[in-house]
Parts: sequence; structure tokens; C-alpha cells
Amino acid sequence: MNETRTNDTTLTRLGARIRRGERGFTLVELLVVMVILGLLAALVVPAYLGRERKARSQAARTQIELLGTALDTFRLDVGRYPSSQEGLTALQEGRGIPGWDGPYLKKGVPGDPWGRPFLYVAPGEHGEYDLFSYGADGAPGGDGDARDLASWAG
Repeated sequence: MNETRTNDTTLTRLGARIRRGERGFTLVELLVVMVILGLLAALVVPAYLGRERKARSQAARTQIELLGTALDTFRLDVGRYPSSQEGLTALQEGRGIPGWDGPYLKKGVPGDPWGRPFLYVAPGEHGEYDLFSYGADGAPGGDGDARDLASWAG
């Protein structure tokens, strides 16, 4: 008899919950929501990754331009660009360089957006100096985000 009373009480509580709108989601409803979220992720994630790659390439171009401005200022003060041996560190540390009036960068010499140092050669093959990054793959050549970015290329 106690068992019957317990079942009746449980059914009464369940009926009250359903009348108040307190019911759970069905498995089908949950699956539909998961499929919709999966489709949204499939559309959004590739677009986000493409923008991130493009942003890194743009950041590298901007850094090359800013380093070029610092190199030009160095040249105005010293009368020449830093040699390949002096490298870009000459923009921060001008020990023993006559006419040096730096530092020419507010912070240290930045690396490229992929965590590698920019490559600097003076005199360069394409001008008085060549300043470049090999892109995401770190190797010469390439397409997309692996494309080389250089001071002489537009």
C-alpha cells in the first residue's frame, strides 16, 4: 500500500511539473541543436583561420616598413645603413658607431609574426639593404601565408 501511495505522489509531482512547463529536452531536440552548432562551427572556424593568416602577413609587412623607417633614420645619422654583420641590433645598440644617435626603435628589434627574426642583408641584392621574412613556413618561396615578405616587394 505504501508503494501505491509513493507512485501516486510521484505521478502527481510529475504532472505538476509538466503543467508548469518544466520538462526536459528530448534526445532528438538535443541532436538537432548539436548538428546546428556543428554546422555553424564548420562555417565560422575556416573563415577565422583565414583572417588570422592574413593578419599575420599584414603585421609582417607593417613591421618591415617600420624597420625600414628606423634603418633610414640610422642612415641619416650615421651616413650608411648597418652592415650585415652589425644587423638590426645596430638600431638598438650603437656601440662604437660614429654618429649613432639611437636607439631607433622604442622597444627591442621585433621578430616576425611567426616567431623568427627578420633577415637583414646589407648591401642587398635588391637595394641598399634587403629586409625580409620567409613567412609561415620559414623557407624560401611559397604561396599564401607561406609567401616571402620583403622590403623590396610591394
